[in-house]
Amino acid sequence: MSKMVVGAFDDHHSADTVVKELERNGVPNKEISVVAKKDGKTEQGHPSGHGTHDLSSGIGWGAAGGGAVGLLASAGALAIPGIGPILAMGPLAATLTGAAAGGLVGGLMDYGIPKQESEQLERQVQHGAVLVSVKTDEREIGKARKLFQDHGAQDIYVH
Repeated sequence: MSKMVVGAFDDHHSADTVVKELERNGVPNKEISVVAKKDGKTEQGHPSGHGTHDLSSGIGWGAAGGGAVGLLASAGALAIPGIGPILAMGPLAATLTGAAAGGLVGGLMDYGIPKQESEQLERQVQHGAVLVSVKTDEREIGKARKLFQDHGAQDIYVH
């Protein structure tokens, strides 16, 4: 039986590192989802220096080296009430496309995340966090959760 681990990362670099590590460990891209607020900033304009490139421009995190997060560079923006434009890829993106009118909370709930946790994750995205989720079998849950923790994920949930 598969489970999902989802967490909010404060910066794109940490989220990208986690996605690349998941891929390195054999997790297929189709099991990884990434959601980020589209903000249009450049690396030079970001106070942390980790780059929140305008992901729609085709230059941004992960784009040069591949990786699932780099795919956000070509992802379409979804208008999410209360947040504004976001970029999403992976299985969660399809859920959000159908639930855009219900906001990110509705999409996350449709994806199987309880309401209270969905509301907390939406707040994180509103403040610039990057959501990463991975679907994996129960034997790998602990490894995925530790990977998220080791790279600074906040609000890590397992379902």
